Amino acid sequence: MKRRRRRPNYFLIGLLLVLIVVMVYVNRVVIPTVPPLFIPTATATRDPETYVTEAEALYNEGKLLQAIDVYWQAVRARPDDETIYIALARVQVFAGQYEEALASAENALLLNPNNATAYAVQGWAFTFLGNYIGADESIKEALRMDPLNPLAHAYYVELLVSSGSYESLLLAIDESRVALDLAPNSLEAHRARGLVLEVTDNREEAALEYQKAIEINPNIPDLHLALGRTYRALGAGDLALEEFTKANTLNPSDPTPELFISRYYATIGEYAKAEQYAEAAVQDDQTDPYLRGNWGVVLYRLPDLPAAAVQLSLAVNGGLTEAGETVLPIRLTSDIRVVEFFSIYGLLLAKTGRCPEALPVFQLILASVPDDETAVYNAGVGQDLCENSLKTPSPTPTVPVTATPTATSTP
Repeated sequence: MKRRRRRPNYFLIGLLLVLIVVMVYVNRVVIPTVPPLFIPTATATRDPETYVTEAEALYNEGKLLQAIDVYWQAVRARPDDETIYIALARVQVFAGQYEEALASAENALLLNPNNATAYAVQGWAFTFLGNYIGADESIKEALRMDPLNPLAHAYYVELLVSSGSYESLLLAIDESRVALDLAPNSLEAHRARGLVLEVTDNREEAALEYQKAIEINPNIPDLHLALGRTYRALGAGDLALEEFTKANTLNPSDPTPELFISRYYATIGEYAKAEQYAEAAVQDDQTDPYLRGNWGVVLYRLPDLPAAAVQLSLAVNGGLTEAGETVLPIRLTSDIRVVEFFSIYGLLLAKTGRCPEALPVFQLILASVPDDETAVYNAGVGQDLCENSLKTPSPTPTVPVTATPTATSTP
């Protein structure tokens, strides 16, 4: 018997061929593009240069703290690039972060100990921290490496002015001219030249230099403070107030603009406004005895003697804030404002019958600043008040002087 042959199923064969083709395609094309399971997907890395560009744009807009944050992202993306650390340090100085700026400059030098600009910025940070020896060494090293470095010459001006000697001031004048010759479009060069003109009492020329620096970057708080100081010295109070307000807007966490604004209002007798800004300055930095002293003087003029006694005691004697932070006592120097803190504090104590506390203050004034005629006169008046009160005691209520300030209302 013959078997009957079955006809092939062409449909099934075609379907199998299609499935085979699909499997081959998936295996060769699709599977290589699919990430393995349970393995993190790789993310695209951002070009470090874009961070630098973004940070520079934020700096130019006056957003210093945001610029610093982005510079740190650039550092993390390219940790071996000293130029990023240098740019970061420069912005940190303008933002008042002097310790942080010093650390950034030192990181740059660790990466490249032959970078003159890194030494210059390091010296600049040292100057603001009051380490003039370190500043002098760093800036001179920068100038030794690169005598034509305009930033080094500009930062040297700040150091020389801070030293206060006549010889240093003469050198600062020359250095400011060198900085401008090397970099006529540099913000730091115009700022340095303005500073020299300001301290040598060439105020109108100083204002022009600060204005040129502001034209280069109108969003640096330090420049508006400098121009405001100059306007105030020229008697242009309204213009000074405008510049201080701009600085405060650009950097609201810095107490300096509010300190200057409070002084402006106190000068024209608007003590309620002066007190408002003096308190705001203290809120920005609650452990600064200078700010406490300024607030105390304004409260004394207001007058609010109990509150003034609290703040002036913190400035002169030190103590604890409401939050438990320590305020170190300010040292009596020839600074006219510091002398005012001690004089008014002593007079306040004398007027309120606290002579055992007032007399040591007057004795300290006479011993520390004997050439200050106003301070010596006030000390004499205070001593007379105490002598008279001992002869004829009065029932004048005393003002409690405590190391912990009480809250005062803000007008």
